[in-house]
Amino acid sequence: MADSTPHTDPQPEALVAAEPALRANFLRVFLSQRSQMEALVSRRVGCRATAADLVQDLFLRFWRRPQVQVEELSTYLLRSARNMAIDHLRSESSRNRTETGLLTEQLGEPSAPDAALAASHDLQRVEQALRALPARTRHIFLLNRVHGRTYGEIAKVMQLSQSAVEKHMMRALDACKASLESPDQ
Repeated sequence: MADSTPHTDPQPEALVAAEPALRANFLRVFLSQRSQMEALVSRRVGCRATAADLVQDLFLRFWRRPQVQVEELSTYLLRSARNMAIDHLRSESSRNRTETGLLTEQLGEPSAPDAALAASHDLQRVEQALRALPARTRHIFLLNRVHGRTYGEIAKVMQLSQSAVEKHMMRALDACKASLESPDQ
């Protein structure tokens, strides 16, 4: 009786054998396009350091995932870099709208002795919320909000990705916001 199991396709083995060549080709094309990608992203986001960080993140995304065959890798990389810049701008815009909304709410309050007392109480609650954060998250928050460092600068100094810095900042901002929204203690 014949074996009824389906015949396996040798294609995956061929891909594994070809992977070093695919990676070498990717690396060659990426390095040849890097300055063009950074210039394109820099024009969109307005910051060369952020552009370099985004292009580095793009490299890591491609390097970590299985190699995908595309007709024109250089064009694909440029389009991917442009898309990363757009995603970055969208996330910055969303964050700015949130921060502007919070600032507008704070500025809209009357300036009276009671308001000053309430602001002092709110500040104490925010400080308490920040102390409760993990040390790395608190440190990233302070570098950005107190020392004026950009996410890209923080990521480079702390050897993190910019998206990790953004996540820490969102966690810190959420904690601050929650401390202001919770009922008086």
